[in-house]
Parts: sequence; C-alpha cells; structure tokens
Amino acid sequence: MLSEKMAAHYGTIWVKEYAREYLLTHGKNYSFENLLDIARGQIREEEAGIRTLQSQQAVGPNQKPLFIDTDMYVMKVWCEFVFDKCHHWILNRIAERHYDLYLLCNIDVPWVEDELREYPDLESRRKLYHYYKDLLVNQHVPWVEISGDYEERVQKAIAAVDALTG
Repeated sequence: MLSEKMAAHYGTIWVKEYAREYLLTHGKNYSFENLLDIARGQIREEEAGIRTLQSQQAVGPNQKPLFIDTDMYVMKVWCEFVFDKCHHWILNRIAERHYDLYLLCNIDVPWVEDELREYPDLESRRKLYHYYKDLLVNQHVPWVEISGDYEERVQKAIAAVDALTG
C-alpha cells in the first residue's frame, strides 16, 4: 500500500511484490527452490520498472523516483526464516543492486489478513521486523523507520524521500 501511495504522490510508477503474483498463480505451498524463482521474478519486474521510468523520463524534464515494494533483503529474510538458508543468487543480487533509500515499516498497525499473508502472531512479526532492521543497520543505504497510522506512514515516507532528494 505504501509504495502505491508514494508513487501516486510523486506522479511516478512502483514495482509490485512479485511474490503475490507468483503465489496466486502457483499456490501458497512453496519450496526453497520456489523462492529463487520468486526472487528472479522480482528482479525482472524491478528491471522492467527501471526501463519504463527511463523511457518516460527521456521525454520529460524531471527525474522521478521509482518505488519498489520489496527487494532481495526480503527474499533473504524469507529464505532464512522459513528454510534456515539462502540462495547464493539472492545474496549476489544484494551485493550488486543499488538503492537510494529504504522505508522500514514498523509492526505498530494491526495485522490484516489476506489469502497470502503469513505470521499473524505478534512474536513472529517482531522477529521478522528485527531481522529487517538488523539488515538495514548493517548496510550503507539510508533508511527510515515508518510507523504510525496509515496517513502518518505516508507523511513520514514523503518527508524521508523529500529529505533525500531535497
């Protein structure tokens, strides 16, 4: 939801989470190997988003940001949380991809059930949040914690992007 709202605010595009499409097509029961397929699909979608944005900017005066709902850090955590290991391909993408800012969503809003979401319990959500936060603390790209109600989250995210592009 946040990526979509941010893209609308900045008049740009966003890259959806490929895992949702994959799991809706192939079913919710996934294997370790399926996570590699999902990671590759996410990178394909990201690259398509970059090409689309570049072609739009070729005719316009202003550079606009590209918002990406998820990345290989999410895939790393998913692999390790579920299977206690991660594909080297995912780790290599983490090392070579470049981003400008991460928005880390806190777990301070109620969990909302849908047909694909896992781990409704607060303990799992806390663990996952801390895995993500630890990854962000230990890398070089700026990041901002996004918390509060949904409108506060959008406003904090806008402030973070504006501060970066300032």
